[in-house]
This record gives sequence, structure tokens and C-alpha cells, in this order.
Amino acid sequence: MWARGATVPLCACDRPVEQNRLQDGLTTSPPENLGGHQESRRGSSENRRGSSENRRGSGEGRKGSSEDRDSLSAIPASVRSNRVPWVTLMRALGRFKLSLPDIRRDYMLASRDPLAVDKELGPRVKYHKVVRRFWGNHQPLAKIPYKILSEHDNIVSSCHFCVDDTRLLSSSYDCSVKLWDSEDGTVMWDFQPRPKAPVLECSITADNRRIVASSYDKTVRAWDVETGQILWKVRHDTFVVCCKFSPDGKYVLSALDVDRGICLMDPENITTVIQIKDHHKRSITACCFDPDSQKVASVSMDRCIKIWDVTAHATLFTIPKAHTNTISDCCFTFSGHFLCTSSWDKNIKIWNIHTGEFRNRGACVTLMKGHEGCVSSCCISRDSSLLISGGFDNTVAIWDVGDGYRKLSLKGHDDWVTDVAVSNNKKWILSASKDNSLRLWNIEEIDQIPLVTERKRSMGCKVQQ
Repeated sequence: MWARGATVPLCACDRPVEQNRLQDGLTTSPPENLGGHQESRRGSSENRRGSSENRRGSGEGRKGSSEDRDSLSAIPASVRSNRVPWVTLMRALGRFKLSLPDIRRDYMLASRDPLAVDKELGPRVKYHKVVRRFWGNHQPLAKIPYKILSEHDNIVSSCHFCVDDTRLLSSSYDCSVKLWDSEDGTVMWDFQPRPKAPVLECSITADNRRIVASSYDKTVRAWDVETGQILWKVRHDTFVVCCKFSPDGKYVLSALDVDRGICLMDPENITTVIQIKDHHKRSITACCFDPDSQKVASVSMDRCIKIWDVTAHATLFTIPKAHTNTISDCCFTFSGHFLCTSSWDKNIKIWNIHTGEFRNRGACVTLMKGHEGCVSSCCISRDSSLLISGGFDNTVAIWDVGDGYRKLSLKGHDDWVTDVAVSNNKKWILSASKDNSLRLWNIEEIDQIPLVTERKRSMGCKVQQ
């Protein structure tokens, strides 16, 4: 038998029972080991006494450290070390506490050294998209003010003025059709539900009450301008490359890609009036109504122009090989006597459709050397004095129709200009681009610009009759 209070070795290593139990994770002891606990408590009281003595010694050490500081103060500053004691530094830093979000924010906003290639950089900060709406001068000599509208997330396919030039209408490859306030450049309507594919073209009625848009999802949709509600949706069997409201609002004209045809629809009853297939030999690129809503002009990749009669449902005129390359766009003058066409051959032609020149002599006027690249779109002002064109050279050209020369070239877009429009008062030009933006140009004082005056005097009229 072992004496009470003695330690009992259990194995060759002679570890105490309490140490074994603590190492084995046991927190309770059997009753026979109570004496060992009393001895351990006595030992702990002795340890506490020793710790009090150590604290007394530390107090004496602190007194000695104060004496050392007094002795250090006698040493000149130039001799003393510049290092700050670690404990003092930690105590000082402990007073400046940052919350976890603040630490993360400081880390995210920390400046990065671009030359530190081998250093690990933190995660990049995602910035919100900044909408640029500002006025500026794109050329020192031209001094044409403009505004950038960049609410679209993809190519802007078409643009129009509406509601007495106080609103702007645009469609985009981001599957949206938007109505803008032309004064402050804000979006008033983003028409819902959106099509499920890129929107190629949009159009608005003369009374500014309804909007129609064609999309790559083979649908044509109409919305109410005032409420923003969708009115109807018509699905075709093929892609609808363009759509137009007739000036009197009685018809919706659509151009079908694979069928190379046109479709005339009644928007009130949502019924098809007539659908013509194989109207052109290749895909149709654009179509438009004349001001009387009696004729339809269509142009195609087959370089051909066709004039179709709405009442007779028959083709009136056909001009084969009107251009030497794909005809990209067409538009009538407000009088309806002339048709303007733009082409990838870098030329613009104005056709007289009420005289023999249209059938026999061909083009009435050819405007050349306005763009360095293909001409993508064209638009004529209400009084037929100005012609606006957009090109794949990222520029917008302003033409004097009477004298047949280019007055000014507006530069600023970063990619192709896809569509152009001119306001009724001829004070504004709207351009859509592949750079996902719209530009609103102020041309109210264009004739007072020295560049325009000099060009008119020096270049004169370069027209081929």
C-alpha cells in the first residue's frame, strides 16, 4: 500500500495520475485521489506566493528602468537610437482602432504600384458605370456643341426625333427601345417587355402616340408612348430587318430578310394586308414610305431600287445597278419628289421619281467624297435644304443639297455611325453609333462657323449631273 498523498507511478515514464488524466482529457477525479488534490492546492498557494514575490521584483525592475530613462535623458539626442520600443509602439497603435469594414475599405482603396510586378495585388474594385452627359467642342475650328447619351449597353441601331423635337427615340442591340428627354438627356421610357434579341429598327407615328420596333427574334412589337404598355406583338417566320409606320399611321411596313420581301400590316386590326416574297434578289437593307403613304421604296444588297405602289399592290419602278455596291439606306424628301439613297460605294445619290430622269437618265445628283468609308445612313431635313449622312468612318457629314457640297464633317464617335436624324427646325442632329452611344449635335449656328464659310468659298460645288 502506498502512503496517502504520495504520487503513484502508473507506467515506466512515472507520470502522475493527475497529469495523465489531464493529458487524456478527463476533468473529474475519483474519490481516492482527493489527497493528491489537496497537495496540489498547497503547491498552487506556494506558487502564488512566488508570483507575488516576482511582482515585487518587477516593481523594483520598473524603478530601475525609470533610473535608466533618467540616465538616457542625459545622453544627447544625436547619440540615442531612433528606434521606438516595440511595446510603446503597440500601445500607441492600439488607441487607433479600425472596424473590419473600414480595414477592408482601406485595403480596397489602397494605391497600387504599377511597377511592382512580383507583388501580389488585391482584388480589383468594380466601379459603377458613369453616364457621360456633357457639352463640349469636338473640333477647335468647327465649335459644334454636342451631348453624349450613353444609356445603351450595346450597338445603337436607329434613332429619331419626335414630339416636336423634345423627345428622342432609339433602339439598340441590347434588346431595348428607349425614349429620351432631348433637353437633359435622361431616359423617360425603357419600353417593356423587351424583345429577346437585338432590336434593328424602331419607328414612331406622326401623332407620336405609338412606337413600333423590329427585332432579331422575328417579332414586330408596338407600344403606347404615353403609358409605355405593349399594344401588340406579331411574329414572322424570318428575321425582320426594318419596320416603318406610314405617315398617316394606317400601315406598318416590314422588310423580311430570308424571304427578301416586304409585308404591309394594318396596326389597328393587327392583320396582314399583303406580303410579297422575292421582291428583291438579295436581302433588303432598308425601306420607307413617301409622305403621302402611297409609295414604298426599298433598297437591297442586289444594288437595286424598287418603288412599290400601296394602292395597286404593284411595282412601279425598278432601277437595277443603282449603285456599285450594297445600298444601305433610303429616304424621301418631304415633297415626295426625290429619293435619297446611300451606299457602301461611299456615294450618296438623289433621284427624281416624278420625271423621266428616274426611268431613263438615272441619278439626278451624285454626292461623292463625303466619307472615307461606306455610307451607312442618310436623312433629309424637312425643307430639303440639308442632307445628313453617317458612315463607317465614324463621322457624320452635313451636305448642302442645293449646291451639292459637304458643309461639315462631325467627328467624335469611336466606331461606325449606324443611323442619323435631323430635327424639324434644323437646329439639331442626332447620330447613333456602334460605340453604344448617341450624340446630339447643335448645328444652329453652323453657317457662322469660319470653317464652313471657307469651305463654301474655296471648294465650291462638286456635283456630277
